[in-house]
Amino acid sequence: MNLIFDIGNTFNKLAVYDRSKKVFAVRTRELSCEKLHEKISPFRITKGIISSVKELPDFIFDLISVNIPFVHILSHNSKLPFKNEYETPDTLGPDRIAAVAGACFHFPGREVLVIDAGSAITYDFLSGKAYKGGNISPGLAMRMRALHRFTGRLPLVPVTGQYSVPARNTEEALRAGVITGVVYEINEYIRTFKKEHKKSTVIITGGDGGFLKDKTGYRVKYLPDLVMDGLNYILEHNAK
Repeated sequence: MNLIFDIGNTFNKLAVYDRSKKVFAVRTRELSCEKLHEKISPFRITKGIISSVKELPDFIFDLISVNIPFVHILSHNSKLPFKNEYETPDTLGPDRIAAVAGACFHFPGREVLVIDAGSAITYDFLSGKAYKGGNISPGLAMRMRALHRFTGRLPLVPVTGQYSVPARNTEEALRAGVITGVVYEINEYIRTFKKEHKKSTVIITGGDGGFLKDKTGYRVKYLPDLVMDGLNYILEHNAK
């Protein structure tokens, strides 16, 4: 079985795959040797992959290298199941690499726009087996925090909650402005993309993907496990 370990800015995601099928997954803020060992001990793991947007603690290397025969650390030097045409591959985040790999796995040979709505919102374009590049935008929570931090009196409000357009109070005005702005942004990306690539597929994923998927004006494929599927695909590709 395959161990997939994705360390993000906010959450750590752990999954176990039997070939291409996910059989176990957990999401946690905690990261400890004991916690990791507890989660993977019921499974006979033969391969593993680690993806992280920050520096890895030493215990992860010790624990995984001792117990798992083949471990791959995702980086820009990894062998990928697609051609990477990004001009600065060393600056391309592992989450974006994995999301594109997931799109390649689910829709081989297709033109795909991948929208990953998390701490940041990324828009990445896969054409056949070639990654063409993409854009990065602030996510919902980041926009809320920025409005609070860089102004004198605007409060920090949660994204979830009621609002109307036009809003009738400041809390709703912040929520309406941020959410509506993001939805308009996503819709325009999709509209422009579909205009040039009429038979393409649009995927939305990420922590806010479920919240945003029904707010767009277009048909999108919601794949919450896209990054994990992509990491598993990359692992299998490098283990050959």
